[in-house]
Amino acid sequence: MENILVSDLMTREPITTGPNTTLLECANKMVKKKTGSLLIVDGKRLLGILSEYDILWALIKKSKEDLSQIKAIDISPKKIATIKPDAKLQEAWDKMKTLKFERLPVIQEKELVGLITARDILNFNPNLYPELDEFAQIREESRKLKAIKKAKEKKQFHEGICEECGNQGILYRFNGQLVCENCRDRI
Repeated sequence: MENILVSDLMTREPITTGPNTTLLECANKMVKKKTGSLLIVDGKRLLGILSEYDILWALIKKSKEDLSQIKAIDISPKKIATIKPDAKLQEAWDKMKTLKFERLPVIQEKELVGLITARDILNFNPNLYPELDEFAQIREESRKLKAIKKAKEKKQFHEGICEECGNQGILYRFNGQLVCENCRDRI
């Protein structure tokens, strides 16, 4: 991987959309093109990136507004991590791991020239799959730590064994019992 460049594996014509495209149009385009993200461009200049997650977030957070009224640029993250086409593939992989991103737009002289994804890299070098599993475990542990911190702030939890299923973990008082989140949702 040390001699392979991002430009060797990147998608040269990524799927793009304009900044004023509505989220409904973006969702339709993602479904038709079978992609998880769209790059928001003005000509060849990258303005943002819109993922499936961003559209789901808009559905939940802005549910009062119609998806046909919200523009792509309105919910796109303002800071975008990019990489140059002459960067080494390992550098792209390391950047994705560090930032916990699955894709990086490829920029040369302030113009979008492509997109490199974790899938592109993994298809090229399947030996990275164990590293990806480790990355997923770290992400899961991070999620659990955030949940514990949030629960501590609310002071609505206990650590111990669920009275319903017997699993150990974070417990919530529900209907007079100490139960885990899964059991609480089922009851």
